Amino acid sequence: MILRTWQNPWRLMLAVNAAVLAGVFLHKIALPPFVPYIHLLVDYHYGFTKRALVGAIVSLFTDKVPVWLVFALAGAIWLLTLGLFVRLFQRTFGFDDAHWPLFVFIAGSPFFLKNFMHTLGHFDIYGCALTIVLLLIPARSVMYVLIAATFSIALILVHHIFVLMYVPAIAAIVVLRFYLMQGATPRNIAVGLAALAAVGILFLVAQFEGTVDVPYDEFIRHLQGRMADPSRTDLLQFGYIWYQPLSKEFADTWARMPSNILGVPVFALLIWLHTPLWQYFARLIEALASELHRRIVLAALVLISAGYGVMFVTVFDYSRWISNWAVCMFLMLHAVKMLPASKDVPVIPADDRKTTVLGWIVTLIPRVGIVRPF
Repeated sequence: MILRTWQNPWRLMLAVNAAVLAGVFLHKIALPPFVPYIHLLVDYHYGFTKRALVGAIVSLFTDKVPVWLVFALAGAIWLLTLGLFVRLFQRTFGFDDAHWPLFVFIAGSPFFLKNFMHTLGHFDIYGCALTIVLLLIPARSVMYVLIAATFSIALILVHHIFVLMYVPAIAAIVVLRFYLMQGATPRNIAVGLAALAAVGILFLVAQFEGTVDVPYDEFIRHLQGRMADPSRTDLLQFGYIWYQPLSKEFADTWARMPSNILGVPVFALLIWLHTPLWQYFARLIEALASELHRRIVLAALVLISAGYGVMFVTVFDYSRWISNWAVCMFLMLHAVKMLPASKDVPVIPADDRKTTVLGWIVTLIPRVGIVRPF
């Protein structure tokens, strides 16, 4: 087995990726640049509050929240996401030798599991996990639409930015897996429109009515009362975000834009390094049996990307946004593969020199980051 791994560069890349992941984890634990601890403290103590679902659930089990719980919960969801993705890839493509390059470019991408490891404690991975679940479960009845709506509602309650981050991808997957396959009957359309309305209304309520309406000092005292170590006031420095209006988020983002925009060429380079994957994705779309399906897929990819464009001009965590955009593309690739095709699609060539070099570069890049590249 060891000899076979050394003889196959793509299997060796997987082993190297595992080592890189371990390094990212150790670095995260040893030198955490930011611990998103406050999100586990905020609950519904003062009524409906945005970004409070996870904290409210935590409050059902413990009155005092230790810092280590951030990493325990984040590590558990990371492992769950890994398992779900492996199952999804196995079901969609299989783990034969021909598909190892595809698996390396997705699972080993610095946009995906490695960056989720670097951003442990952030909630982005919840959207990824629920989207993978939606790709795994059957899409045979209108119940599929209701499940997708429930996932979307839960994500918005976790953080309202999911309405742009993963809800568009969830909606696109529902269209591809349910409406294109089961038909757009009046009943199905009515349920879909009702689901969209419910999700949209909830987002508006969370965005504009989810602000804490008690004095800031009182809010901070409540959070300190939930801390296992109330002396760690440094972990409460971002409490202002529960008071910050949308206009302030715009202002902060545009104030940082001149320096943060310098990272765009790096993001473009990282995307280019995945060229064999994008080419394979394009071949999958081209091979679809229906011209209507191709047009709908392309429209879905544009709409998902447009949502991330809105995030780019609203909130300045650019490395997170570009990474999650790439993850949405990876998951959409699986959704497209589930559609009827008119011909077989050549896989990513395992013996092409350029592809192998790009695979190694993607493997060795540990992560993308949170705001600026790396």
